[in-house]
Amino acid sequence: MNMIPLALEGAWKVLAAGLVLGAGLPVIYALCVRGLAMAKGGGAIIGEQTAKPYGKVLAWIGLLVILLAVAYGISFIVATGLGKQVTFDHVIPWFVDKKK
Repeated sequence: MNMIPLALEGAWKVLAAGLVLGAGLPVIYALCVRGLAMAKGGGAIIGEQTAKPYGKVLAWIGLLVILLAVAYGISFIVATGLGKQVTFDHVIPWFVDKKK
């Protein structure tokens, strides 16, 4: 009787992870490219040629988020291959032995 809510809860988590990691990172990258174009003065509207310096700041913040996500993904894969677990007990991802 509890199988349907349990299955829906699992499906929701998979969907959320897919949206964040599957579509979220490319969307952030597209916004970073747009921010860099804004910083140079390129705009989507014809005639908009004023440079906006905040575009470069937003682009670099977004690229930093993408790089951190990639670094976490690689560290998770490496830790799993070495038989370890990734934790955030410290500020940075940390490898610890798996609890038995």
